[in-house]
Order: sequence, then structure tokens, then C-alpha cells
Amino acid sequence: MEKLREQFLLNPAITFLNFGSFGATPKPIFDNYQHWQRVLEAEPVQFIAFDGFNYLADSRTALAKFIGCPDKDDLVMVTNPSFAINLIAKNFPLQEGDEILATDIEYGACDRTWEFYCKKNKATYRKQKINLPITTKEKFIEDFFEGLRPSTKAIFISHITSATALIFPVKEICAIAKSKGLITIVDGAHVPAHIPFNLSELQVDFYTGACHKWMMAAKGCSFLYAHKSVQPLCDPLIVSWGYKAFKPSHSTFLDYHQMIGTRDFSAFLTVPACIEFMEKNNWPSVSKICHEMVLANADRFYKLLSTQSISPLTSEWIGQMICIPIKTPEPEQLQRKLYIDYKIEIPIMRQENDVYLRYSINAFNTVANLDTLYHALEAIKKEGILIK
Repeated sequence: MEKLREQFLLNPAITFLNFGSFGATPKPIFDNYQHWQRVLEAEPVQFIAFDGFNYLADSRTALAKFIGCPDKDDLVMVTNPSFAINLIAKNFPLQEGDEILATDIEYGACDRTWEFYCKKNKATYRKQKINLPITTKEKFIEDFFEGLRPSTKAIFISHITSATALIFPVKEICAIAKSKGLITIVDGAHVPAHIPFNLSELQVDFYTGACHKWMMAAKGCSFLYAHKSVQPLCDPLIVSWGYKAFKPSHSTFLDYHQMIGTRDFSAFLTVPACIEFMEKNNWPSVSKICHEMVLANADRFYKLLSTQSISPLTSEWIGQMICIPIKTPEPEQLQRKLYIDYKIEIPIMRQENDVYLRYSINAFNTVANLDTLYHALEAIKKEGILIK
């Protein structure tokens, strides 16, 4: 692990406990990113108009194998999962009175997307309450499907949530949803290279994931998977040369979403380098060590902050990041204080009326980093202002 810490470009003066937000790119992958940018600048016309599509195909081939997608052409590269959810929500054939069923702990940007398009179509985005702390998978699934209505047309659910860091049982939920004739949409932003994942095992119509988080790709590298049966729903967010293409490919889905004008898609092309880096460094072993560090240190933070876990402390619910409930009247101010005064990069997450401190662990982290966080919180708590 010591040698791996040297591979990251992160500022050594900062205690970085926020890998979950935007990841961090190791030097070899960043070098590969800059390589593709130089290829672009050496011959922009050939890169953007011709060769780039072959490069993208190579990247999608590597990604498809890595995530267990049977056909690389069911994947399209996008800048982030929010873009992907916008594409789905804008195109979803909502009618007045229809409902989309989600949990009440989804990612805020995606909540806003569904609320926008549901309101536009006089439909309902139903955020079903999930009772915390979670006790069992069966109880979670029961809680979720209590929100099912005859008017429900689709389910939308996170695979790993942002604000609570919980892993949801999406395999079982998608299977039940499909048995009821529903479209299944999963936000897996935090999943690739974070927890074991095989897309082919899910009965999912749409799945989006970020490669610039736990896969460590350059920023702005994500994907949207669409099952062939729902690809005809996917009109382009940006109508450009892929519509009525002069030289259409074998896939309208790819044409619509790859041929959208001038852009630097070098980040998309770093996926093979990410996979090579993880293979070279035995990433399953690295992830296991990080996961164990997450769980081994959780209890002392619960005790310090006088709170309790929101789920069983097992790999069924927790990966390489965890959310600790924290009682603070000013979450944003606390976050800034931790950064400005203590040089700790960590999010303080709001979720409705609840607030969580989320630490995430990757190859460059040590227990000493968590000690730094602990002592900072201890000192702030003694002040009696930002932590109750």
C-alpha cells in the first residue's frame, strides 16, 4: 500500500477522506489521459471525426468485459451519471398519473431530474421512505415495494447511495420489479471497481456508473447501459450529426449519443489504462484492506459522536465508504472548518433532516488519516458549537 500512495497526485498536506465524490486519478492513468489529449491535438480532425470512434469502441470493449456487459454496443460513454439519468428521464414515456418509484435516500441531482420531468408530464415521483437503521435485506425490500402503485411504470434506485453510502439489494429488487412488468433504472455511480459487480446478473433496463470514481479514470468518464429493448426510447439529449447520419453505424443508439459535436473525450479513453492499473496492483486485495479499515474504525466514531450505525456493519451493506450520523446545526460550516482549520477533505452530507459524515478509504489512506479526523472532531466537539 505504501508504494501505491506514491502513485496519486493528491496534495500530501491534505488528509483526503473523500474519494467517493470524484475519485482520484493515479499518475499512470493521468499520463494516459494526457497521451490521448496529445493525440487529439496532433490531428484534431482525424481524432474527432474519424479515429475517435474506433478509440471509443476499444474503451467500451474493455469496460464491457470489466463490468460483465455482454455487448459493448449496449454501452455509451457519458460525462457523468447525472447526464445519463437526464437522458432517461427526458425520454421516458410518462403519461399524466404515472408514477416512478424511488427511495427517499437517492442522490439529490437525480431526485431533481425526476421531479422536473414528472412535473412536466403531470406524473408523480414517489420517494418511498426507507426505515433506518436497516435491519435485514428482506425488510428493506418490503419497505421499498410498499410504495408500489397500479400507476407505477418504473423503479429508480441507487446501487450505492451517496448520502448514506449504503449498498442496496438491487439484484433482488430488479428481479421483483421485472416480474411486475416495470422498467428498471439503477444509479450505480459508486459501483464499478468499488464492490464486486456483474451487469449480466441484473434484470436491469438502464444502468449508469461512473468510471472517474472508484475506477480512477480521468474526470468526466462515465457510462450508460441500455438494454436493447429500451434503446429505441433513447432519443439524444443533443441533436447533432448522429441524427440522420451521413454514414450511420450499425447502432442508432451509439450514433445518437456519440456523435454530438466537438468535444474532448480523452477521459473516456482512459478506461483500459484504469483496468491495467488495477490488474497490475491486485486491486481486489487493495479493496479488501480498505473495506476492513472502513469497518474497523467505525465504532469509535459512533461513540465519539453519540450516534449509531444505520445498517449492519457487514459487506452486504458497506463497501469502502461509510456514513456516520452526526448531530450538527451547521453541516456546511462544519465541513469548511474541517478543511480550513484541519486540512481534512471530507463531506458532511444532508439527507432530508438527517446529517452524515462520510469517510471513504482507498489505497493511499492509512489509519493515521482516520486518527487525524477523530482528533479534529474531538476538538471541535469540545468547543460545543458545531457538534452537539
